Amino acid sequence: MSRVLTTHVGSLPRPDDLIRTMFAKQEGVPVDPIALEARTRQAVAEVVRKQVEAGVDVVSDGEMSKPSYVTYISDRLEGFGGTSQPLTYADLVDFPNLQRKVFGDPGRSRRRTPACDGPISVRDPGAVVADTAHLAAALRDVEVEGAFMNAASPGVIALFFRNDHYATREEYVYAIADAMRVEYEAIAAAGLMLQIDCPDLGMGRHIQFADRSLEQFRDEARLNVEALNHATANIAPERMRMHVCWGNYEGPHHCDVPFADIVDLVFQARPHAIAFEAANPRHAHEWKLFEDVALPDGKVLIPGVIESKSNFIEHPELIAQRIRRYTDLVGRERVQAGSDCGYGTWVGQAAVDPDVVWAKLAALREGAELA
Repeated sequence: MSRVLTTHVGSLPRPDDLIRTMFAKQEGVPVDPIALEARTRQAVAEVVRKQVEAGVDVVSDGEMSKPSYVTYISDRLEGFGGTSQPLTYADLVDFPNLQRKVFGDPGRSRRRTPACDGPISVRDPGAVVADTAHLAAALRDVEVEGAFMNAASPGVIALFFRNDHYATREEYVYAIADAMRVEYEAIAAAGLMLQIDCPDLGMGRHIQFADRSLEQFRDEARLNVEALNHATANIAPERMRMHVCWGNYEGPHHCDVPFADIVDLVFQARPHAIAFEAANPRHAHEWKLFEDVALPDGKVLIPGVIESKSNFIEHPELIAQRIRRYTDLVGRERVQAGSDCGYGTWVGQAAVDPDVVWAKLAALREGAELA
């Protein structure tokens, strides 16, 4: 392969009818499970085809079956029958008008975040099997360089879902890790790349631990990494990638922890590839970090070179410049070109127009070819 491969973070725009059905399900309206399964399978086939048409090399199922990248687990795990309180985003506190706008997004305003009120165990091991089967069926009709499937990290589940049962946060995070191990191993066993979504390592700083010192936060982040490694102990590192981000919302982000303050912890996680935000105005400068920090052996970078909250379509030359910043520092063979975050993080979230999403991904491919 003479060029840098293209990929993205995982979630993609869902069809309008699927969004309506998912909203209904979230709100307790009876939904025909057989019809929903059939529509989801069709939607996965459609989204894989669109990725291929846009020139994406390493594709996903677009998270078509999930109401969000984290809340989906409440349908798959036991122990989450409580109700969590709304989270406080430290960077929005001084901007109340913007805060109302962010939390008024149709996706965020209707999301359900339960609390842990009992022992955690696996309720529905078949759900991930259905997901992998849908993606496998879609892949039979296309030619791609690879395919991945997302799963929530133990740390991000603990971030969004309050613990009202376990005596300590460590017990809670490890209980989540033991339960999520089933999903992680099922994805890997299906021959797919497992992507573990870890916003807790970035976003967790200004949401869950804003009142802690940096060192105290690092201790909590280290616990999350150790739990992730525990949960993935049976999966080869090269079969995994992880996504680190600071929150896929259009806020000021001036409270984001610098990547330099957590990168050593990220390197301690077992997944060999690291996808991270590198295009948005708060983090685009952090490529310079790798002038001073050596990329450990066996690690690959997937910097976001297209933004996930703006309807600007990045110029292919700009994309190529962003890619070259990384390839010049760590080598072309250790870089893939990605997006900052997902384009369908929550059902109903529409920061970027769906048609623009596909144009951005096409520009990503063109920029990778220029690079």
